[in-house]
Amino acid sequence: MPKRVLMQGNEACVEGAIAAGMRFFAGYPITPSTEIAEVSAVRLPQVGGHFVQMEDEIASIACAIGASTAGAKAMTATSGPGFSLKQENLGYACLTEIPLVVVDVQRSGPSTGLPTSPSQGDVMMSRWGTHGDHPIIVISPSSVKETYELAIRCFNLAEKYRQPVIFLMDEIVGHLREGIEIPENVETVDRPTVEHPTAKLAAYHVEPGQLVPAMAPFGHGQRYNISGLFSNEKGFPTNSNELTEEKMQRIMHKISDNYDDIVQVEETGLEDAEVAVFCYGGTTRAAITAVEEARAKGIKAGIFRPVTIWPFAERELDAVCKKVKKIVVAEHNYGQLLHEVERVAQGRCKISFIGKVNGTVITPDEILAKIEEE
Repeated sequence: MPKRVLMQGNEACVEGAIAAGMRFFAGYPITPSTEIAEVSAVRLPQVGGHFVQMEDEIASIACAIGASTAGAKAMTATSGPGFSLKQENLGYACLTEIPLVVVDVQRSGPSTGLPTSPSQGDVMMSRWGTHGDHPIIVISPSSVKETYELAIRCFNLAEKYRQPVIFLMDEIVGHLREGIEIPENVETVDRPTVEHPTAKLAAYHVEPGQLVPAMAPFGHGQRYNISGLFSNEKGFPTNSNELTEEKMQRIMHKISDNYDDIVQVEETGLEDAEVAVFCYGGTTRAAITAVEEARAKGIKAGIFRPVTIWPFAERELDAVCKKVKKIVVAEHNYGQLLHEVERVAQGRCKISFIGKVNGTVITPDEILAKIEEE
């Protein structure tokens, strides 16, 4: 039978990660993500895992990357300033195809900002924070229950595609407490692994028709090279323009070609809606009440929520733009996904925006007022 517990969002993140098989965490305390490190420090030894507090955020992600190359399902967690510091090594993990989950519990910024206040200001950094073109998957929860479930999904996608996945939480959800049911069993995915004992010299060999190479854990008898430079099939640096193009196309297409498997959205009340509220993460909670109040007033409103933030859910949003008269974009930032919505809408419907950057939350009444605007 499922176990019902009262749990904080940050705690649910750890419990979901452990259920997915996470056995290594490296991090550095930073508000409002600190509980993730604290709970990991207690829980991981109980399940045979390891917790390491590193000297800073750069070392934390480097340590987690190292654990993943040795075969462990690894995670690190931080907030805005620490997320900035992790970006170079995040790019390294993208190019070298090392499975990893990076949690960012967003807070108001820039700089030190308002450490204990809600924000969704890291949306564009989660996509483009590291240098160069790179593949990325970003997922955002809106409840404690979903935090547990999506933490598992983050690990499953990271393992399936040998890809860093960013779990983009926010302070609202991270510090929220709700009653949730913990299931007895969950579905987990393990990375494609080389099991034969002979040396796998071609570390990045990909079978015909496939996009994800099998991975041999360091220390298990395989010998191969990993380089942050563009490399050949054996993992050694190359200056070949042809091989560079081939590698870039493959790591980008392993995400884009699996759009339907990766991109997840939630649509509520859009069957007959004339107004759609575009929201994600903790902001969704205010939007739900606003839409309910709008419906009570006879306004046909609904919610479009991207659960997967990146890749952007443009196919699903495109369908919504064809049938609604207006989209209200609600974000706790200065309008980071607003421009993506406008790009997809292409003028087919009116776009209205409500955002906050002062550390307070967007209220249902404020969203309702935007819904009611002509």
